[in-house]
Amino acid sequence: QVQLVESGGGLVQAGGSLRLSCAASGRTSRRFVMAWFRQPPGKKREFVAAINRSGGSTYLADSVKGRFTISRDNAKNTVFLQMNSLKPEDTAVYYCAADANIRLEITARAYDYWGRGTQVTVSS
Repeated sequence: QVQLVESGGGLVQAGGSLRLSCAASGRTSRRFVMAWFRQPPGKKREFVAAINRSGGSTYLADSVKGRFTISRDNAKNTVFLQMNSLKPEDTAVYYCAADANIRLEITARAYDYWGRGTQVTVSS
C-alpha cells in the first residue's frame, strides 16, 4: 500500500506560479511511476504529467508543455509539479497517482494509488 498526500494548491492570478508536492508513505515511492492528473470543474479527470522511477524520463500533456515541470526526490519520497505561467483553464483539483508498472501511462485506470487532491484556482 502507498498513501499519497498532495499539498501546495491555492489561489493564484493568471501568469503566476505554484508548486505542488505529493508526499508518499508506506511502500517506498521509488518503486512506482508517479503522475499528476487534474479534474476541472464539471469535466473528466485528465492526465497532466508523469515521471519514471528514477526521475530520468518525464512525459507531459500538450496543454502544459513548456509551463509545467514534474520532478521527484526519491530520498524524500516526494513528487513535485512546478506550474508556471498559469492560466484560468488550469483551474482544477490536482491529484497525485502511483503506478507499480514500468511504463509511463497517461490513462487514469493504469494507476493503482491516488491522493485526495489539492485545489488549484487561477483567477483572470
